[in-house]
Amino acid sequence: MSAHPAAGGSRAIPVFLYHAVMEDPPDWIAEFTVTPKQFGAHLDAVVDSGRTPVTIGALADHLAGRAPLPERPVLLTFDDGFADLPGPTAEALAARDLSATAYLTTGAITPGGRSLLPPAPMMTLAEAVRLEQSGMEIGSHTVTHAQLDTLAPRELTHELRASRAVLEDTLGHEVRHLAYPHGYNSGRVRRTAAAAGYETATAVRHALSSDHDEHHRIARLIVRRGHTLTEVEDWLDGRGARVAPYRDSAKTVAWRWYRRSRAVVRGPVFAG
Repeated sequence: MSAHPAAGGSRAIPVFLYHAVMEDPPDWIAEFTVTPKQFGAHLDAVVDSGRTPVTIGALADHLAGRAPLPERPVLLTFDDGFADLPGPTAEALAARDLSATAYLTTGAITPGGRSLLPPAPMMTLAEAVRLEQSGMEIGSHTVTHAQLDTLAPRELTHELRASRAVLEDTLGHEVRHLAYPHGYNSGRVRRTAAAAGYETATAVRHALSSDHDEHHRIARLIVRRGHTLTEVEDWLDGRGARVAPYRDSAKTVAWRWYRRSRAVVRGPVFAG
């Protein structure tokens, strides 16, 4: 099988977005949770596809023209930092020699920290080092998991810079990559992310990425519990989803303005 070409002749590149991998998740995250059996089947499909797993860092190097990607790349990413990540999830990846990138919400995994995520079993900040030792790349998912495109400039800058600083202090090296909570972003958010030192940022868009995707709006395919193995296999073949980059729809823009207006009254809102 070969990936279908994107506009302009570039490749369609699947970037998968996972959250939790568990049998009995809290209701609020259940839709975005897969069981260990489902997850194992997905990983086996990745292996069988013949694609080469790479990290967001490798995609960043390619987009910047510093290094080429393998002919058929695939990326596996994980948001938030649920408790399964440094344990059975990392073990399942390592058993198949699959690289991945984890975006951590620092307020949710730091003892005494504050976040907008509802209660759930989470990993700890100290376990981020263990994730790296297992071969996983670490990126930021902000401090509180707020809807970034609704925040005032000072709040937005804090979310981006403070989370990065905490991770860098913990890991002892630079953190170059960001994931927008629930994919919410805007031109202002993207510019602020770049100014805060992030070389890339991933959105959601539920689309395939490509060789010409935007550095600070990399498209991902959000994996829900209702997605079938056939759908996963289609994405691995470069089919079944739109290919980025493309402009936001009028509906997306209208939804952003509605959420901004609501945030003026309610304050920062959980992105979920």
